[in-house]
Amino acid sequence: MELTEVTGVSLKRGSHAVEDNDSVAPAEEAKRQKVLDGCLTTGQDGLEHVSPPGSVHVPGPPAAVSAREGRKNSDVQLEEEEEEEEDGLLEEGEEEEEAESFADMMKHGLTELDVGITKFVSSHQGFSGILKERYSDFVVHEIGKDGQISHLDDLSVPVDEEDPSEDVFTVLTAEEKQRLEELQLFKNKETSVAIEVIEDTKEKRTVIHQAIKSLFPGLETKTEDREGKKYIVAYHAAGKKALAKVRTAADPRKHSWPKSRGSYCHFVLYKENKDTMDAINVLSKYLRVKPNIFSYMGTKDKRAITVQEIAVLKITAQRLAHLNKCLMNFKLGNFSYQKNPLKLGELQGNHFTVVLRNITGTDDQVQQAMNSLKEIGFINYYGMQRFGTTAVPTYQVGRAILQNSWTEVMDLILKPRSGAEKGYLVKCREEWAKTKDPAAALRKLPVKRCVEGQLLRGLSKYGMKNIVSAFGIIPRNNRLMYIHSYQSYVWNNMVSKRIEEYGLKPVPGDLVLKGATATYIDEEDVNNYSIHDVVMPLPGFDVIYPKHKISEAYREMLTADNLDIDNMRHKIRDYSLSGAYRKIIIRPQNVSWEVVAYDDPKIPLFNTDVDNLEGKPPPVFASEGKYRALKMDFSLPPSTYATMAIREVLKVDTSIKNQTQLNTTWLR
Repeated sequence: MELTEVTGVSLKRGSHAVEDNDSVAPAEEAKRQKVLDGCLTTGQDGLEHVSPPGSVHVPGPPAAVSAREGRKNSDVQLEEEEEEEEDGLLEEGEEEEEAESFADMMKHGLTELDVGITKFVSSHQGFSGILKERYSDFVVHEIGKDGQISHLDDLSVPVDEEDPSEDVFTVLTAEEKQRLEELQLFKNKETSVAIEVIEDTKEKRTVIHQAIKSLFPGLETKTEDREGKKYIVAYHAAGKKALAKVRTAADPRKHSWPKSRGSYCHFVLYKENKDTMDAINVLSKYLRVKPNIFSYMGTKDKRAITVQEIAVLKITAQRLAHLNKCLMNFKLGNFSYQKNPLKLGELQGNHFTVVLRNITGTDDQVQQAMNSLKEIGFINYYGMQRFGTTAVPTYQVGRAILQNSWTEVMDLILKPRSGAEKGYLVKCREEWAKTKDPAAALRKLPVKRCVEGQLLRGLSKYGMKNIVSAFGIIPRNNRLMYIHSYQSYVWNNMVSKRIEEYGLKPVPGDLVLKGATATYIDEEDVNNYSIHDVVMPLPGFDVIYPKHKISEAYREMLTADNLDIDNMRHKIRDYSLSGAYRKIIIRPQNVSWEVVAYDDPKIPLFNTDVDNLEGKPPPVFASEGKYRALKMDFSLPPSTYATMAIREVLKVDTSIKNQTQLNTTWLR
C-alpha cells in the first residue's frame, strides 16, 4: 500500500466530477452523531461535468447554493407564485452568464488543497475519462434498511375493493379542477362550486363525489336539484379549519381511509435528472397536497438516474400510479401499504453504476486502479460539494458562527463574491454592499427562498442589531449545514495529517468504535485491527481525540481559528457541536467493472430499470470500437462521497476550479 500525495493542482490528465453519495439532512445527523461513520451531507445538487481527455466540459454554470430543501412551510399561494417565478428565472439566469465569464469566475473557486484533500492511497498511474457525458451514465440505487437494493420492477397496483374507479381521474374537466382547487385554497370569494351532472345516473354522481373528495382533501360534497337538473356541490365543511388541515398534514379524509390498511403508501421512485426535493414538489403539485406528507431515507442528487423508496401519508397506490401517465422522467411502482413513514438516515447506503467514457488508461492501469479500490478502498474525505461553489466557502461561515462573530456571518453570506452565481443574486449582493439596506437588497431578489433572501427578510424584521434572530429565520437544516461544513474542513485536514504521519496501518493511540463508543488502540492490540477500523473525530464536546501527534494538530488548528477545543458548547444550543466519528478509509462493497468498446457516444452502455420493464435487450458490444469505456459498479455506506471513490481511480483533483482551468475550449 503506497501513499501518493497531491503536491499541486496543475494536473495534466482529464477530470470529472460526480454527485456525492446519498445526502441526509444535517438535523438527523445531530440526533445520531455518535454512531455515524461520519457526518452527513447537505443534499446540494451535483454539478454536471463532462471532460474530454485532457480537458473538461461543463454543460452550464452551477446554480448558487439553494435553500429550497430546507425551506419552511409558508403560505400556499405565495409558495406557488415563488415556484413559478423561480422556474422562469433559472432558465433566464443560465443564459445570462457567458461561458468565458464562468471560467474566469471559477479561478476564484476552491481546490481540493484548500479543503484538506491531499492524499491518495494507491500507487497506480492515473488516467482520464469522461464522467456523465450523459446523465444516464450515473445511476444510483438506494440500499434500504433491510440491506436490499431498491429496484423499480413492478408497476402493478395492489387490489383494494375500497378504491374508487379509474374514472375519478378523468370525470372532471380542467376548468372544474381549477375552480375546485381555488375553492380548496380559498383563492376566490366562492363558498361553493357546483358541477352539473351530464348524463345523470347514480353511478356518474358517485364517481364525481369520489373524484372531488379524493383529489381535493378538505372539501365535502352534496347533491342538489336545481331547475330540474342535478348538481354536485363542493364546499368547505369547516371553513378555514379544513384548509389548515390541508396545509399541515393534508388530512386526507380519515373516515374514507380503510382502518385495516396501513396509513402510508410506500413506493419506489425512479427519476431522471431531478433531485429528490424537486421530485417531491412535482408529485405534491400534481396530487394537490403539501410536500411534507412525503418521507424518505435520503436525498438523491439531480444529474443522474436514481431509484429510491418514498412513503406518502394516505394517498392511494391507484392515485400514485395514475401519475405514470402524465409525468416525464418519473416512474412510480412497487407499491405497498405500511403502518409507518420512512425516516432520514434509515438507509444502509447506495449502489452506484457509473460509466467513464473515452478512457485513456490501458487495461493494466484500469485493472490496477479497480483492484486497489476493491481491496484497499479510498480516503473517506468530504467531497468538494460540501464546501460550496463560490469564493466564500461554507466552512468560513460555519467558523464565524462557532466564534459567535455574527457581523462576520452576515457579511460572509451577503457580500459580493467571485464565483458562479445567478445574475439576480449578484445584483442583490451589489445593492447590499452599496446600501446595507436589507429591504432594498431583498427587492433585487425575485426568489426569496434562498439563504440570502431569508437572511435579508430576517434583518428587515429584527433589525441589524439582532443578527442572531435574523439568521434564525433560515431553516435549521441550512443553518447547521455551515457548521457541519467547518467540521468537515477540520476532519479532511486532520485525516491527511494522520495518513502522512502514520500511513495506512493502525498505530497505538488511534481510535476505533466498539458499538457506539470510541476507544483507543493499545500497543498490544494493534495487530487486532486494520486501517479500515480506524475512525477520527469531527470536533465537538462529546468526542475523544487520538493519543498521538494528531491530537495536538486538532488543538492547533482550532486555536488558530480562535476556537477552544475543550469548550465546543455554544451560547445558542443549536450551534453546540457534540461531534461524531468517521472511518478514515472506506472499502466499497460489491465492486465489479468491465471495459467495453463503443463507436457512438450517444448510445447507452447499460439498461436502466425502466429499460428492463419495457423489455429492451441489453446492449451488445463489439470487440473493438473508436472509444473505450469503464463501467463500474460499487456500493457505499451513507454519508460517503462517490466523488472520492472515482478520484482515487482516476487520480485527479475533483474541484471545479481545477477542471475549468485545465482547458476552457469546451466553453466555446
